[in-house]
Amino acid sequence: MSLLLKGGRVVDPAGGLDGVQDVLVTDGTIARLGRGLKAPEGAQVVDAAGKVVCPGFIDIHVHLREPGYEYKETIASGTRAAAAGGFTAVACMANTLPVNDNRAVTDFILAKARVEGAVRVYAIGAVTRGLKGQELAEMAEQAEAGCVAFSDDGLCVMNAEIYRRAMEYTLPFGTPIISHAEDEHLAHRGAMHEGLVSTELGLAGQPSAAEDVMVARDILLAELTGAHVHIAHISTVGAVRLVREAKARGVRVTAEATPHHLLLTDEAVREYDPNMKMAPPLRTKRDVEAVLEGLLDGTVDCIATDHAPHALSEKEDEFGACANGVIGLETAVPLLLDRLVRGGRMDLSTLVQRLSPAPARLLNLPGGSLAAGAPADITVLDLERPWTVEPAKFRSRARNTPFAGSTGTGAPVMTIVGGKVVSP
Repeated sequence: MSLLLKGGRVVDPAGGLDGVQDVLVTDGTIARLGRGLKAPEGAQVVDAAGKVVCPGFIDIHVHLREPGYEYKETIASGTRAAAAGGFTAVACMANTLPVNDNRAVTDFILAKARVEGAVRVYAIGAVTRGLKGQELAEMAEQAEAGCVAFSDDGLCVMNAEIYRRAMEYTLPFGTPIISHAEDEHLAHRGAMHEGLVSTELGLAGQPSAAEDVMVARDILLAELTGAHVHIAHISTVGAVRLVREAKARGVRVTAEATPHHLLLTDEAVREYDPNMKMAPPLRTKRDVEAVLEGLLDGTVDCIATDHAPHALSEKEDEFGACANGVIGLETAVPLLLDRLVRGGRMDLSTLVQRLSPAPARLLNLPGGSLAAGAPADITVLDLERPWTVEPAKFRSRARNTPFAGSTGTGAPVMTIVGGKVVSP
């Protein structure tokens, strides 16, 4: 089966491309790029004139909730949401029920994804058994089963000795440890960022130091062991500075930023909207600017959504008691195109780089390029497409977005995985 995308603006940072070309796909791989390409007999032809053709976007931080929490999300619904949002691959965290801390659960997730997944699904295994932070999970057998990284995301592994051993354990198979950097003692029961706004609202806050302390610890452990540590959802001035300094001295540390930590501040909590509650919390404008600066200069390597679906009932409690987390697979790309690219804060090529080649490189995944022979995972954008965030229309089972009602311009209009159109 062949597919020809005609006349689109090809933006492929890995190949240094930004110009009008045709893209020919054959048997699930990129066959050729060029101008005036002829469609093979029987090929599907897509008129991409006026559109942007990119290597498929990859989200390395999502919660698909299956097995165990299918009332929040399933592999089927979560990957449909990913496809609608322009993502061709996702990596799912281990906080399922049972926890993905052994080969049987990894096998289940990957087998289910092969049957029901609309996009490619990669599994992230737990660092510790049951996410309890006390003893290491079966990391070697999980790596053998296909886990591409390890994380207790949602919880911080507080025991530094356990985390050191986990890092050492990953060295033979080269997978990163993904750190949820949040000192549980400093964070305590803080429902939002500790600062002026939390004081005015009368809400318990957690200081930036709760993140900074653990980022510093994990950098030191990575330096000690030689392992690769990846800082999830970086959100503070201090954490960005620590990562920048560590990279300068050769530590194997990388980091990601979420759309909500790039676009919202703690001022958004003033309405006590439970959809503004997540971990780490929304920070100050100064923090947001530091994270964006880090993303622009490469200190922060990629963008990931931390798509965290919850049932409506779990977000109906008062702010301090409701569940942490927001969804993002269907809103991330439109928001970033409008607020950052159209807003003049980031050029399109940089955004594509942070959404495709960078995450592919971090987890050693296929994709991230439109070079001949690469998997035909492609995201097509329309930079002039107007949009409104309407949760009722989401493919996800969840509705917990902090951006409901937001409007803008620029969105994904086609998602192709392995040469097959999976959205629309």
